[in-house]
Amino acid sequence: MRTFKITVCYDGTNYFGFQRQAKETTIQEVLEDKLSHIFGEPVSITGSGRTDAGVHARCQVVSCTTEGKIPTDNIVRAMNSILPGDIRVLGAEEARDGFNARKDACWKEYEYRIRYTPTPDPFTRNYAWQVKQLPDMEKMNEAARMILGTHNFKGFQSAGSAPVSPVKTIFRSGWEQEPGGMFVYRIAGNGFVYHMVRNLVWSMVQIGLGKKAPQAMEEELQLGRGEFENSPAPAQGLYLARVEYEPFVN
Repeated sequence: MRTFKITVCYDGTNYFGFQRQAKETTIQEVLEDKLSHIFGEPVSITGSGRTDAGVHARCQVVSCTTEGKIPTDNIVRAMNSILPGDIRVLGAEEARDGFNARKDACWKEYEYRIRYTPTPDPFTRNYAWQVKQLPDMEKMNEAARMILGTHNFKGFQSAGSAPVSPVKTIFRSGWEQEPGGMFVYRIAGNGFVYHMVRNLVWSMVQIGLGKKAPQAMEEELQLGRGEFENSPAPAQGLYLARVEYEPFVN
């Protein structure tokens, strides 16, 4: 039996998230179908994490086992020749027995993109949260720095989260501005609860738009879900950007 670590990227616009669903097309379903084809037997995969409907991935890692004989060096080419254009395999390698893309991950990084555009832009509507008011990046970064370290993120955990501890350690948290009115938030941590990044972004954007003071973030980190105003930022602005299997090094 061979164990594989496969790295993929995808545009999540046309999919109902990563995890297989009974009646909707998902990334997992497509990958398992194509991997089963090239390996010549049914294949089930484990992803490093779930992404919701409309969320993208620059780097998603999946693991699987198979008795298929295809040479490792041929997997990327074979998969990309039959996958739809919005999903691509970036790399494939044989891993140790027992490797699990989710359980063995040490940390992940997400990216969230906001586009300041007074007039809605049809070309970025599926890839960024479009806002009509220019946010104050200095204030958003003041709030972002408060997220660093170990906190209980119970207040930023949406209903439906898996039964895991909301105590997480954040290694990186900050905003940068790119040309064209694009603001990019990057957050790296040892784990994330359901909608955590999108809920954090929503609060930071309210701060950037002057609807909350930066100190509100410090207060919200002490509260539970429903004890302060919050809502997930739109899915299309979120990207799973990096998955690592060694401890974080700054």
